[in-house]
Amino acid sequence: MNKLIEIKKGLDIKLTGKAGEEIRQPLVSEEYSVFPEDFPGFFPKVSVHQGDKVLAGSPVMFDKNHPEIKLVSPVSGEVTAVNRGEKRKLLNIVVRSDGENRYLEFGKKDVKTLSAGEITQVLAASGIFALIRQRPYDIVPNPDVRPRDIFVTAFSSAPLAPDADFLLQGEDADFQTGIDALSALTEGKVYLGIDYKTKSGFLTNASNAEVYPVKGPHPAGNAGVQINHIRPVNKGETVWTLDAQTVIYIGRLFNKGVADFSRLIAIAGSEIKPEYRAYYHTLPGVCLKEYFDRFTEEKRHKRYISGDVLTGTQIAADGFLHARDSLVTVIPEGDETNEFLGWISPGFGKFSVSHSYPSFILKGLFRKGYDIDARIRGGRRAMIMSEEFDRVFPMSILPEYLLRAIIAFDIEKMENLGIYEVAPEDFALCEFVDTSKMELQAIVREGLDKLYKEMV
Repeated sequence: MNKLIEIKKGLDIKLTGKAGEEIRQPLVSEEYSVFPEDFPGFFPKVSVHQGDKVLAGSPVMFDKNHPEIKLVSPVSGEVTAVNRGEKRKLLNIVVRSDGENRYLEFGKKDVKTLSAGEITQVLAASGIFALIRQRPYDIVPNPDVRPRDIFVTAFSSAPLAPDADFLLQGEDADFQTGIDALSALTEGKVYLGIDYKTKSGFLTNASNAEVYPVKGPHPAGNAGVQINHIRPVNKGETVWTLDAQTVIYIGRLFNKGVADFSRLIAIAGSEIKPEYRAYYHTLPGVCLKEYFDRFTEEKRHKRYISGDVLTGTQIAADGFLHARDSLVTVIPEGDETNEFLGWISPGFGKFSVSHSYPSFILKGLFRKGYDIDARIRGGRRAMIMSEEFDRVFPMSILPEYLLRAIIAFDIEKMENLGIYEVAPEDFALCEFVDTSKMELQAIVREGLDKLYKEMV
């Protein structure tokens, strides 16, 4: 194991409602959904029609630019809807489960006997390759380009994030097989970032990987932060990033011969009843309506989030779990809140980064966390160059100047300021502390997309 990486800058947002380490009944639903928007850089073309029968692992769409990259059904059953929006944009494909979950067979394989091309081909056909992200641009990788290095992050530091040791328990063999497969895909190294407190031996002792323990506040668990501290990305270089759960999918594919996307997720948040804040086995794309109806408190309007509160996707009360998420969060919306004295109230129980409220000196009273709602608590205005982003941004990049260059779409400045290293999630904390309440992650996503079109 390598030297500890200690992150100094950042911010831990302690929210109430963390999931207890208990596994409850599996979450299943009648319908499952596949969302192409979960895969930036993937240009979908539908390969099924309403009424078609599919197996778990059967392709339902492919990428127009790289037809070998597929998105697949997580369950066996019947395609019931191909939903489109404005200008016929594909929104999602819905599959009604037959309850049997019969798998498309890819065949068991020994990764040590396969070439990089053969491994990539199987990953692309199984739908797993689309879960990998490429830097620069934070998109689905080009399968024809071998990455300089591959970075795996095996924990999350986001608010209410599930415990990595608990989440990955019992996955030793598949995880190691996944690492072995990844090591064959790069001419460089596989870097594995782990929580410095982890007790999982298969993480600390993983072979064919450089293991780095990471300590510090959020966003210490972000792949971008780990890349920046281990081996930054320069212009002309390509690296891949993925989480530990995707590594396990890869291992299952070769050990079992099927694309098994089953995973353990945490359901958390202040609006989840305490007895239901726990871990559940499920599949991506599961419909959560039945569980939201049963698991949530009835007192307040709610915001349902697939993922964490900083980078997750807002979903409806009858929404679906998105492909990359191991967390579902439910918090108060806050739209019906009427506070006594409004903004001049003392704010003893309110969270504030700028120490606007006396709660920052009464931290002992809020060890279990704050009950924060979804209000932005401010008005939109021009960007204020106050260095507030620098205090929570632990990368060797000037975030305010990079954001201004992105807004102006000054390509030369964007390159000089580190655009090739970043992803929208790296700016989530900046967005949270932003006085101007700008949608910084959307700005970065738009900038990366425009730059990709310009440069490719």
